[in-house]
Amino acid sequence: MKLKRIIITGKGGSGKDYLRKIMEGFGFVYCRSYTTRPIREGEENGKDYFFIEDKDIPKKKDLYESVYFNNWFYGTPKEEFKNSNLFIMTPKGISSLKKIDRKSSIVIYIDADEESRRSRLSERKDADDVERRIKADEEDFIDFKDFDVTINNSNKNEQDFPEDIASFMKNLFKK
Repeated sequence: MKLKRIIITGKGGSGKDYLRKIMEGFGFVYCRSYTTRPIREGEENGKDYFFIEDKDIPKKKDLYESVYFNNWFYGTPKEEFKNSNLFIMTPKGISSLKKIDRKSSIVIYIDADEESRRSRLSERKDADDVERRIKADEEDFIDFKDFDVTINNSNKNEQDFPEDIASFMKNLFKK
């Protein structure tokens, strides 16, 4: 079966957004989700996410999948899912994929040690508490094994993230 999408997953501070931006530079179309999480410095509404309030959460029938992650709502609009080939998802989001969609996806798990993640999370101008995020991620990723590729991104600056990963992934779609 031909690949239709790349799904990036990993704990907070692992480098998901950085890899996503590299891959967008190679022509991948990022699926923007709705979220009730506060916007971070450098993010743009409609580009990174659709930032909404609790009262504006769409109806289930309009969403491909939805989860609460770290106490915030995340939901993928059906139209975005259909028109995109690059995703960032949580383990719960991945587990909610339809079987046919999971078979035509490659899931990349970005693994980074706690020290590296803690350092990156501390540098963010974020509404989230680092300690709470580390603990919540440990719970959310316990026994998570539904991935196809692991990338180790420990002890590196995100700027050192290998761009050839995106090039390699783009070649997978040509086959």
